Amino acid sequence: MTSLSELSDSRELLVNFTLRELRSKYKRSVLGWTWSLLNPLATMLIFTVVFRFFLKVPVPRGDPSGLHVFALFLLCGLLPGDFLANGMTGSMGSLINHSSLIKKVYFPREALVAASVASWTFSLLIELAVLTIALLVGGNFVLPWLPAVVLLVALQTVFVLGVGLLLSVLNVYFRDVQHFVGILLQLWFYATPVVYPLSVVPESADLLGRGIPVRLLYGLNPMVRFVEVYRDLLYDLRFPSFGDLAYLVVVSACTLAVGLAVFVRLEPKLAEEL
Repeated sequence: MTSLSELSDSRELLVNFTLRELRSKYKRSVLGWTWSLLNPLATMLIFTVVFRFFLKVPVPRGDPSGLHVFALFLLCGLLPGDFLANGMTGSMGSLINHSSLIKKVYFPREALVAASVASWTFSLLIELAVLTIALLVGGNFVLPWLPAVVLLVALQTVFVLGVGLLLSVLNVYFRDVQHFVGILLQLWFYATPVVYPLSVVPESADLLGRGIPVRLLYGLNPMVRFVEVYRDLLYDLRFPSFGDLAYLVVVSACTLAVGLAVFVRLEPKLAEEL
């Protein structure tokens, strides 16, 4: 709580760090912020060709929206998945990249990680705005659901911040973390129903003669719930289940608490390690 209080008191510093991250993200790039749209669109095009046309992944029909477009179904899961990956990757380098500043002056080091995550949250909001326009063109009247989507983005930001705080400080002490996270992100991506519907995951499977509740274990992945709730609001046009929302609130709060606890525990020797 003390760490959160310090971060709250340093709001101006956090805003300045965030603006700095936003300005430097596409610095000296001809297309600039257009890349924040082109990257997910290019990924969507590739995945649509591979998974829809080559692998024949089934496309669920929106219930009750009736929408039946694989590209829009994919984007509803791809954007939050990219936000997690970008937030984790950006957070890992936030302390190391500002090592000279950390050694010179004291300030809440959490602000560096929070600014990195906040800059990717801004990118996510831009991408969701473009997705909203595409959904409206496709016949999905998503406007009444946008306030709930914004709250969901805030909740996922809390989750990503918790993960980012944990990874950023561990990466200072153990540089192998960045290589491990690269593998973890690939596994996490395919363990989340981004390019396929949740319905293809079996309820159970036999392993060495014993029944394994595959769907139940699969659902423990927080990103499964995040992606499904995004699709409930944007693709299906319905309220997500209370169980999914409660699970995400608890997991996000616990993740932030764990990330802050580890960060505060290791933060005193950051300058020495850097």
